[in-house]
Amino acid sequence: MERQKSMEKGLLKKSLSIREREPKFPNEDVFLETGSSRKSTREVTKNTQDNDGECRVTASVFLSTFVAVSGSFCSGCGAGFSSGAQSGITKDLSLSVAEYSMFGSILTFGGLIGAIFSGKVADVLGRKRMMLFCEAFCVTGWLVIALAKDALWLDCGRLLLGIGVGLFSYVIPVYIAEIAPKHVRGSFVFANQLMQNCGIALFFIIGNLVPWRLLAIVGFVPCVLHVFCLFFIPESPRWLAKKGRDEDCRSALQRLRGPDVDISCEANTIRDTLEMSEIDGGSRMAELFQRRYAYPLLIGVGLMFLQQLSGSSGVTYYASSLFQKGGFPSSIGTSVIATIMVPKAMLGTIIVDKLGRRTLLMTSCAAMGLSALLLSVSYGLQSFGILPYLTPIFTCIGVLGHIVTFAMGMGGLPWIIMAEIFPMNVKVSAGTLVTVTNWFFGWIVTYTFNFMLEWNASGMFFIFSMVSAFSIVFVYFLVPETKGRSLEEIQALLSKHVQ
Repeated sequence: MERQKSMEKGLLKKSLSIREREPKFPNEDVFLETGSSRKSTREVTKNTQDNDGECRVTASVFLSTFVAVSGSFCSGCGAGFSSGAQSGITKDLSLSVAEYSMFGSILTFGGLIGAIFSGKVADVLGRKRMMLFCEAFCVTGWLVIALAKDALWLDCGRLLLGIGVGLFSYVIPVYIAEIAPKHVRGSFVFANQLMQNCGIALFFIIGNLVPWRLLAIVGFVPCVLHVFCLFFIPESPRWLAKKGRDEDCRSALQRLRGPDVDISCEANTIRDTLEMSEIDGGSRMAELFQRRYAYPLLIGVGLMFLQQLSGSSGVTYYASSLFQKGGFPSSIGTSVIATIMVPKAMLGTIIVDKLGRRTLLMTSCAAMGLSALLLSVSYGLQSFGILPYLTPIFTCIGVLGHIVTFAMGMGGLPWIIMAEIFPMNVKVSAGTLVTVTNWFFGWIVTYTFNFMLEWNASGMFFIFSMVSAFSIVFVYFLVPETKGRSLEEIQALLSKHVQ
């Protein structure tokens, strides 16, 4: 009881320090992140100026982030495979539309399975070992696809690949958010989306040039390389501290921040945050459905729900079908997408910590909505036989615009926000629920996409455009700006809304 009262007093002191601080201090989180209220302002400020390791972006942080997002590259290869391999697989194995829809969508169903266990596995194994665990599924899945002789083996391989990708979708943004300095956290987590787009772009290009079995072998190679590289990066210091491995935590922090940096302030912050989490309660799913977590949960689940119901997964997985239906050469269309989507995602990585999450999200949703509306008009004109020469042009612009603008914002930002808004004591359960939401609705969209395309393509894309319009309203009224804020400041900001 005495320990709990002491922790509550310390939390109150920190809260007062945050409210009363003056803008003259160079580090606005100085009181929050020192983990101690006993230091004088002058001592803390001087220590912050001399040893603010959290503001340094070292080669170790760059390397660790790059290795982590290499798993996203593997995920992108899996997402891009179904578009480039569609004609070859359906021809060689004589698959119907329903069978290929099952093959394409079962990646997201596997992702749903992986998402259900993602938070718990990451908590038990750690972030680094979980990424190794993910690759075990991906490597096996690619081999099964490459050697498949019928639809059943194809689906089994795709399911294994999906489980690995689903696990990746949780652990990669969480790992990067836990190791990156706050002023570049958004850009570094957004690199997750950038590398995923690199994988999609690669398979869009070479999918037009190589047989589908060889394409599966190409997907196998980066997975093996990723396994090798994972042995050269540190574990997340926050996870190590949570497991009581204080010496390992300090060692990992020192490696990330540099050998000449005093990491005691950041180590104290991590320790104090975990102690506060212990006071707040455990990470069981039942703990999540409390009033104080309602607001961040609404944001996380809502963004993932809207991301998938915008039709993003279906457009990416079946881009070739969309081009063919609109009368535009699919090989040219996918090559153009591959050429443009990587620079666009790179631009998003650069500007996410400059423009902010809200602005980029609303811009991305607006452009996706216009692209979906253009596709609705295109297929509508085609169904009525009006201005047939415009359908291929509108189709190309619409598909290209939808995929590219999704990559700029709505593709990666919900994952960044998910990694930022939940406190440590519910991060496992909340992250699991948000990730499951994403993969569940992604599976629904990808499985029904081809059927809806044959039934009423124009109506389908009109629905997608309305979802994107609603997303703008959702972001404007409910999603706070988290750019440049420490994780603790974000928690304080969200708690005010609940109160």
